[in-house]
Amino acid sequence: MIGKKQESKKTQPQQDNHFPIVGIGTSAGGLEALGLFLKNVPPSCGLAFVIVSHLDPTHKDMMVELLQRHTTMPVIQIADRMRIKPEHVYVIPPNRNLSLLHGVLHLEEQIKSSGLRLPIDHFFRSLADDQQEHGIGVILSGMGSDGTLGLRALKEKAGIVFVQAPTSAQFAGMPHSAINAGLADVVAPAEELAGRIITYLKYVPHLPPPRNP
Repeated sequence: MIGKKQESKKTQPQQDNHFPIVGIGTSAGGLEALGLFLKNVPPSCGLAFVIVSHLDPTHKDMMVELLQRHTTMPVIQIADRMRIKPEHVYVIPPNRNLSLLHGVLHLEEQIKSSGLRLPIDHFFRSLADDQQEHGIGVILSGMGSDGTLGLRALKEKAGIVFVQAPTSAQFAGMPHSAINAGLADVVAPAEELAGRIITYLKYVPHLPPPRNP
């Protein structure tokens, strides 16, 4: 009997590691939007944030430094095979694609081609596969449509999508693309989105609620 009890203990899933992971896609004008978003996140929120942006390779360390001014949560540039922790902010390095598997971030070099590089779509698809209905996607200011196809993958897995209101974005291309595709569940200014995410999670029974600030 003792052996069976020990075996059942070993096979129980590690629920302690299950916390909401928020994927954030942005491009031009994103630094201001990210600052507004992060300064409204309670530091004891219990969430993790992964930021995928079209970064200038010559300023690879600036985003981490600048974003750290807006939050007391650690802001970290992602390294390959980095395990996500709650109440941390992770930033993709330039010229990389990012994927998520069982709570671990994996980096790949972007293949040089004449086509568009779409790192936000790439990560959102991975987030959808890994988190299924728990996936949370956010689109902030940016030009073009990167992120829209990835958001569709999130929606197909019953995830939820938050989009910055185009009228509040410096560049409204990416928000407009997500909204026009019918993928946005919530549209609000960047400074309101964090609060809307936390409110949503309080009413979702299959996810642990964020911690009280």
